[in-house]
Amino acid sequence: MAWLNKVKQWLQWLGLYLWLLSGTIVLTINATWLYYFNARWQHLGHLVNLSTGRLMTNYFQLLAYLNFPWVRKLQMRDFTDSPSALVHFADVKNLFLLDYAVFIVTGVTTYYLWRRLKRDRQLWRFVLPMQTALWVPPLIAAVMAVNFDQFFVFFHKILFRNSDWLFDPLFDRIIIVLPDTFFGQCFVLAFVILEWSFAYYLSVGKQALNELK
Repeated sequence: MAWLNKVKQWLQWLGLYLWLLSGTIVLTINATWLYYFNARWQHLGHLVNLSTGRLMTNYFQLLAYLNFPWVRKLQMRDFTDSPSALVHFADVKNLFLLDYAVFIVTGVTTYYLWRRLKRDRQLWRFVLPMQTALWVPPLIAAVMAVNFDQFFVFFHKILFRNSDWLFDPLFDRIIIVLPDTFFGQCFVLAFVILEWSFAYYLSVGKQALNELK
């Protein structure tokens, strides 16, 4: 059935985009070097009377909770959280685990897409989809640059069903060492990784196209 094959191929292309996006998120959320840079550059530890090393220990404990299904309770050495903050971090954890699931599943479909195109000598098909995709990160980055605060709020309203992400520094001191500038850098890093991924697949497609000439 021709229509079934077309649906299958369309899903594989969708899977490729989702794989690149979810992989970008995986790399970004685990870029501990970026947080360390901010901790040193902005002297974040001093804001809560902690050394940089002690602050990083707490950050690793937070990441362990968010990343690993078997870590069911958030426990940081020097921070306690209000009930609403715990709900928010639980929501973030669910999003992290969903991203990992998408990355794994679409990794399988992307492998079969790559294998099929390489077998049929059709890797050149990457050219048009990647040329189109290359415009997406710059457009989103431009929107973000106009008003990052508004973009940040809009981003949270899309992802979360409540306002628990609005932390009160008096009750949730962790927010003091998670500044907006750090999250802005995370977005920039994600755009760079995603743009590089699109460019890589575009180069693969162009190389395959040149080999056919």
